Amino acid sequence: MLPLKGLRIISFEQFGAGPFATMNLADLGAEVIKVEPPPGDGGDPPGDIARHTGGFALGENDSQYFQSFNRNKRSITLDLRKPGARDALHRLVRDADAVLNNLRGDLPARLGIDYPALSAVKPSIVCVHLSGYGRNGERASWPAYDYLAQAEAGFCALTGEPDSGPTRAGLSVVDFMSGLTAAMALLAGVNGARNTGRGCDLDVSLYDVAMQTLTYVATWYLNDGFEVPRRPRGGHPFIVPCEMFPTADGHVFVMCIKPGFWRKFCTIAGAPDLPADPRFKGFDERLANRDALMAVLDPVMRAKTSAEWVATLSGQVPVAPVLGLGQALDNPHFRARGGVLDLPHPARPDLKVVANAIRLDGQRLPGRAGPGYGADSEAVLTEAGYTPAEIAQLRALGAV
Repeated sequence: MLPLKGLRIISFEQFGAGPFATMNLADLGAEVIKVEPPPGDGGDPPGDIARHTGGFALGENDSQYFQSFNRNKRSITLDLRKPGARDALHRLVRDADAVLNNLRGDLPARLGIDYPALSAVKPSIVCVHLSGYGRNGERASWPAYDYLAQAEAGFCALTGEPDSGPTRAGLSVVDFMSGLTAAMALLAGVNGARNTGRGCDLDVSLYDVAMQTLTYVATWYLNDGFEVPRRPRGGHPFIVPCEMFPTADGHVFVMCIKPGFWRKFCTIAGAPDLPADPRFKGFDERLANRDALMAVLDPVMRAKTSAEWVATLSGQVPVAPVLGLGQALDNPHFRARGGVLDLPHPARPDLKVVANAIRLDGQRLPGRAGPGYGADSEAVLTEAGYTPAEIAQLRALGAV
């Protein structure tokens, strides 16, 4: 029994942030009905653009990218601009707990998927809006993406080596944080609705999430005007050593966050006298003399391989190898923890994805392949009370 069994979500979602939100809920047992646009005459590829993203196709209208965000869901097609589609939506809403979308901020009200429009159908419905800049203000109609949020929120300026240009994170971290924030908002809204009988609109934007995530560096600036500089080797702005070190065959990241870790690191590294050196005794001294400390430690660290340093320091000093993508996914520790989920797919029976990070009673959450484009339209509409003839009429009108 998965903990969100019985939670029903209708989601007008596309690409990454919205699908990531609902996939995490679906992994935990929620029924997610993914609404995609029917084939149109505008020349755009059908359905969620993620079905056509990344180049690793899985048959028609599917891809490995799509499968990374859409397991455990059902798919229907519905065009709210066509006759009969709004009535179909309202029938679905009567049996749903929440409606989520990650559309442009000006679209939910126009399409009738906000709380003022749907509360007349079901007063307890929760409407979650995940947009680029929110549903109000001059940017409501602006398209937005993760990379833009990283750029404007200062992430790129904070990332990289001091002598490099601004650097984007290698993954769409704002999309994923925004998706998790939207999932949390949805659960909070449903909990409130079940207690009070009244739903609500909940808004999450990529921009707001990116800015909220600035946390302590924002606090330093807002109160003292301090802008965190980029440090060499990804170093901590105030704690030394807390950075990447070169090894005989790569790099390791060592974090002497506490004084005890610093002393233990020096002992293990064969430099037990360093903590007594006035230049390196405390946090402030090491920060002021960082270059001199690196000149001492770098030759020591280069004397062993990354694996040797991890074996020597692990469990005593915070340490991790700096791995490439393939090394990270082939890491025996990751594999032993069940980090790879088998997701058999009609076009790829051996398809694998990364498993959900949540464990239920010690077990990884199960998964089934993401749905085919519109594969569940007839079944979902039938469950909503439509007859075969009525479904055929909706198809004739281009609504589904």
